[in-house]
Amino acid sequence: MDSVDLIIKSSTEFYNDLKNDENGRYRSWEHCYSHFVKARGSKVIDYDYLSLQLAFYLASWGMYRGSSFLLQKDYKVHIPVVKELLSKEYDALAGIECIEFRKESNQQLLLEINSFLGQYYDKIRREVKGQELKNQLSFTLITKILMGTLGCVPAYDRYFIAGIKKQKVTTGNYNLKSIMKLVDFYEKNSVRLEPVREKMEVDGMPYPQMKMLDMGFWQIGFELDKVLSKKIK
Repeated sequence: MDSVDLIIKSSTEFYNDLKNDENGRYRSWEHCYSHFVKARGSKVIDYDYLSLQLAFYLASWGMYRGSSFLLQKDYKVHIPVVKELLSKEYDALAGIECIEFRKESNQQLLLEINSFLGQYYDKIRREVKGQELKNQLSFTLITKILMGTLGCVPAYDRYFIAGIKKQKVTTGNYNLKSIMKLVDFYEKNSVRLEPVREKMEVDGMPYPQMKMLDMGFWQIGFELDKVLSKKIK
C-alpha cells in the first residue's frame, strides 16, 4: 500500500471512529474549529466562550497533563490568543487549501502567528516555572492551537511525527520547509485525496485539507505505537 492509499485508509478510519462516538474526546477538535470558523463571520464574538472551547480542546488532546504550565492557569489565559487568531489579518489561513501556501504572503502570515503564539505562551511558561528555561516552547502546543482554530497546519505531536517519518513525506520538525513538503504531497495526490476529504464535514463545513493529513499521519503513528507496545510486552 503506497503512502496515499495509507493516508486515505487511516484518515477515513480516524474520521469514522470519531463520528461513531457522539461524545468522544476527539470531537473536541470539531467543536473548537467549527466555533472559530463561525466566529470569523460574526459581528458579535464571545471571546470568553471561545477561550473555553480552545482550552477544552487542548485538554482533550493532552496539553493539560500534570507537567504542563497551562494546568496552572484558567481558560481565560487564552483570550488574547483568541483575539489575535480572529483578527482579519489571518482570514487567509482559516481552512486554507494547500495550494494557497504557495503564496509568499500566506507563508509570512504563518510565520507571524507562529511568532505571536510562541512569545505569548513562552512568557507565561517562564512565569509559571519561575526559573530560567533552556528548552524552547514545544511546537506541539503551537501547532495544536493552529489546527484547532484555523485548521491550517497539522498538530506536530508524537504520533503525527512518527507517521510522517515512517512514510518519509516530510520532516518531524515544525517549520515552513516541513509544511511545504506536506503541500507538495497533497497537491501531487489531490485527485485521489480530494474525493475522500470532501465527504468529511462538521456542521456542514468541509474538513480542511491539512486536517485530513493530520488525521491520516496521526493514525499511522498511533498504529505503529500499538505494534511497538505489543513487541515490548
